[in-house]
Amino acid sequence: MEAMASLKSPFQSLPPFSSTLRTSFPPTRVYISTRNPFLTFSVRAQMEPTEGSAAIVSSSEPVEEVLKVKEWEVGMFHNEVAASQGIRIRRRPPTGPPLHYVGPFEFRLQNEGNTPRNILEEIVWNKDVEVAKLKERKPLISLKKALADAPPARDFIGALRAANERTGLPGLIAEVKKASPSRGILREDFDPVEIAQSYEKGGAACLSVLTDEKYFKGSFENLELIRKAGVKCPLLCKEFIIDAWQLYYARSKGADAVLLIASVLPDLDIKYMVKICKLLGLTALVEVHDEREFDRVLGIEGIELIGINNRNLETFELDISITKKLLEGERRKIVHEKNITIVGESGLFTPDDIAYVQEAGVKAVLVGESIVKQSDPGKGISNLFGKDISHS
Repeated sequence: MEAMASLKSPFQSLPPFSSTLRTSFPPTRVYISTRNPFLTFSVRAQMEPTEGSAAIVSSSEPVEEVLKVKEWEVGMFHNEVAASQGIRIRRRPPTGPPLHYVGPFEFRLQNEGNTPRNILEEIVWNKDVEVAKLKERKPLISLKKALADAPPARDFIGALRAANERTGLPGLIAEVKKASPSRGILREDFDPVEIAQSYEKGGAACLSVLTDEKYFKGSFENLELIRKAGVKCPLLCKEFIIDAWQLYYARSKGADAVLLIASVLPDLDIKYMVKICKLLGLTALVEVHDEREFDRVLGIEGIELIGINNRNLETFELDISITKKLLEGERRKIVHEKNITIVGESGLFTPDDIAYVQEAGVKAVLVGESIVKQSDPGKGISNLFGKDISHS
């Protein structure tokens, strides 16, 4: 009964921790042996999260017990939740020790293979291992201390809207990116601070800084260097977020916004992380690619910024018409009613591309490849928009 009571506590009592989730799709076969009546409640809580359902903790509970409950609550049925929401990305390789124990339960995973099915899944598996190691070296308590010294968070959405009003064009989030899995090295002479300063001079409203090292040749050091160099544009930490710990880490490094990817994160995770972002002063850019992801995200309270990625992150196929398709009909009405800012992402190379997504309803665009490859990235912005959008 104590565990049941703790699950009804309000969000404000929740310590800022995130569990590590177990994901597999197609759903693995799970055999559970228990008579615990809490089982039924947990499935219901996961499948139909209500307001504050991410808040599962009583402030009187020891932190260790809180984490065990959340690990069980979120992790135990994550496979089923992810499958019900159309999520195909598995959080980690399904193979491993045949028996797993979570709380009072024992279950056996039956799934063959440990090879990622696409590049996004490979990135997520690598990130899961990477984050686990980082958390050991930098526990949350040390990040909380670092937050006290972090520069104040800046208004990411406000900067985009101001640029849109000033120029009559979508506000630009210019991406500081050295490489990508699909294109390889984009710029050999890569100086993150110099590129960031050129973007700002060229009229960028905000900057996106890749922090993934293995696949994008980025780093949190680049993020820090740009922030400390005096660049005034708010900074998006472009990372593959799978754990709330990463939100604290990004904020401690000077990020003003973070990316949450709907094809990786179930609704409960997005809901939980958006609330933590608000507590930290971070803006959450929630990225979608298809109708189902868009509908899921539109149904979550507190979402203010949605990115529509024209590139399928599983296949890397590019189709700029995705933005228009997703913003037609009822969805566009909901976006307007909720005052959500839409960001067009990927496949934007010319003024015609910008005009196309703007007509579809975007108020901002995130662009990397087409401008970072230019000898003068600032001039690349003028070419992208068809005119000078700098403040001068």
